[in-house]
Amino acid sequence: MIPITEKFIRTNFINASKKDRTELSLPENFDEVDWDSLDYFGWRDPRIVRRAYAFVPIGGDEVRGILFQQQPPLAKPQLCGWCHDVRMPNDVVFSNAKRSGSSGRNGNTVAVYVCKDFQCSFNVRNDPPSPYDGFDMDAARTSRIAGLGERAAKFAAEL
Repeated sequence: MIPITEKFIRTNFINASKKDRTELSLPENFDEVDWDSLDYFGWRDPRIVRRAYAFVPIGGDEVRGILFQQQPPLAKPQLCGWCHDVRMPNDVVFSNAKRSGSSGRNGNTVAVYVCKDFQCSFNVRNDPPSPYDGFDMDAARTSRIAGLGERAAKFAAEL
């Protein structure tokens, strides 16, 4: 993930109003983020209930910011639409984002089930369950990391 600053965050959302950008709270550990271990940067707003944000690389040096509204976790666990971690080590929640431009102002949204606290980058780096002897864990991990990036970028492009 390309390191980003607070100024970049407050000016580079594709679906947030000026008021939304002004009201957002950065995560407590923002100055300590290990950007090299992330495929995208996401967090839940500590002050605004059910609001979350993610900054997703979409190719080259371009990064798009997304404002989400998250619903409470369902009783029945869901599979994250971005990391596809079958172990489901954390809550996965329904998260929707307004589309950009006039479509979003008319109430149109795009939604995905995603890890509640955006743990996807951690999940895809853990070894997946080994289905058989001789399974290539490194290739599987590389594939999971690439898949996460592709799915997150595709979601951002839909906005």
